[in-house]
Amino acid sequence: MNRNIIVLDTTLRDGEQVPGAKLNVQQKVEFAQQLKRLQVDMIEAGFPASSEGDFQAVQEIARSVGDSVSITALARAVKSDIDAVYHSIKLAQNPFIHIVLGTSNIHVEKKFSRSKDAVLEMGVEAVKYAKTLLPQVQYSTEDASRSDFEYLWKTIEAVVKAGATIINVPDTVGYAVPEEFGELIRKLNERLKNLDDRVILSVHCHNDLGLATANTLSAIKNGAEKVECTINGLGERAGNTSLEEVVMALKVRENFYGCQTQIKTTELLKTSKLLTYLTGLDVQVNKAITGDNAFAHSSGIHQDGLLKDKQVYEIMSPEEVGGESMELILTARSGRHAFKNAVEKMGFAIGDTEDFERLFQKFLTLADSKKEVYDHDVFYLVTNHRAHDTSSSHLYELASFQVVTNDLYPTATVKLKKGTEIYKDSSVGDGPIDALYGAIKSLVGLDVQLKDYKINSLSRGKEAIGRVNIRIDYQGKTYSGRAMDTDIIKASALAFLNAINAAILEASIDSPVPAESTP
Repeated sequence: MNRNIIVLDTTLRDGEQVPGAKLNVQQKVEFAQQLKRLQVDMIEAGFPASSEGDFQAVQEIARSVGDSVSITALARAVKSDIDAVYHSIKLAQNPFIHIVLGTSNIHVEKKFSRSKDAVLEMGVEAVKYAKTLLPQVQYSTEDASRSDFEYLWKTIEAVVKAGATIINVPDTVGYAVPEEFGELIRKLNERLKNLDDRVILSVHCHNDLGLATANTLSAIKNGAEKVECTINGLGERAGNTSLEEVVMALKVRENFYGCQTQIKTTELLKTSKLLTYLTGLDVQVNKAITGDNAFAHSSGIHQDGLLKDKQVYEIMSPEEVGGESMELILTARSGRHAFKNAVEKMGFAIGDTEDFERLFQKFLTLADSKKEVYDHDVFYLVTNHRAHDTSSSHLYELASFQVVTNDLYPTATVKLKKGTEIYKDSSVGDGPIDALYGAIKSLVGLDVQLKDYKINSLSRGKEAIGRVNIRIDYQGKTYSGRAMDTDIIKASALAFLNAINAAILEASIDSPVPAESTP
């Protein structure tokens, strides 16, 4: 009989620690709702003690998807962090508190400057306090793969006796190799089952040596019951274990691992694409499962004639992960019903009748200009519609613009709207985008620096939609801006403005507290 592997997604906590990947509350909730459709077992929704904004986001996720998905959030082994987690997730039906504390010599000696016994006691007291708030508590032994085994076990034994119900073993810096990590999990699993067979053994691997998926699979083979992953492998430095890789490895090689998950694999590509849009961080084209070229050998016009049998080169079909063999093409004559089906097929909620009608009118406008509307266009239309519905009186909107480009004096004139006020300015630059951004910077009065500018085509045809992703630096922090339009100059202006608004929005609600410890 196959073992069921519990899947925790930490994209909204560990994944969001990537520079430029910060999401606002609405974006986090939208992604959490997609994780619910993906049928993950658990969501780590954030680090609520880090800022008021993150606390609000975790709380809203607990409200919106906590009816069917177990919700947790990260806490250091201090009372204030644990309180923040509890108050942000308590509305969920099955919440649990996640506490993290280092166990390696370098963490104990350099990070905490305490004795091993003192650090162990910190962990025990944190678990005891958390148990007074919620019955389920996860304890992460940070940097476990570089820890002395006997001290690691001594810590695990102590926190289990204090009430921990899940033990998470992180390869925090991606140091482990599969054989070594598998053996570590085998030894811990053997002792843990003798101590208390109700405690769940979990792993959390980073990808610094490109071995996160391999280490996770080795851990599963050696008894791990729960895995912590992110979509697209997003995460600090080289990233985390990729959820889609682990899930599909267990599915394709079920005969070898003897394990399964509850993940709805046909939602994998939708989830990957939504994350790419929300963060502006593209997936490498040859990325397993979700990369553009992952199934490219069967997508060309002549491939069906060349391949006698798909199984010659395919160990899984694109349809298994949510890929389409045929793309839906809509026109202005398709009607509301066809458009509604296209939106729902891509994983978006329709919303109320009034909101859908506004969206449909935008579709008709786009269909008139593009003639043929593809899936990528529908994705653009819905996400752009949702983004513009989040306007606030203290944020800027693009009212109008004009750009004149030549090899002498490229010039841009921009009108911005903020509440009921209209602001107008012009600027000369080295090129049309430089002039455009100069005018916007002058109007908003913020000293921002453009760190990255990237543009690519989101759809097909002569009237293709251009997608612009940018990153800016403001007061030493990085903010991302994304926008899509058939006019790439307009998309560039909107992306820059979205990044500026992100900085303004964070300044209005966040009070950051630096994280001293993350697995």
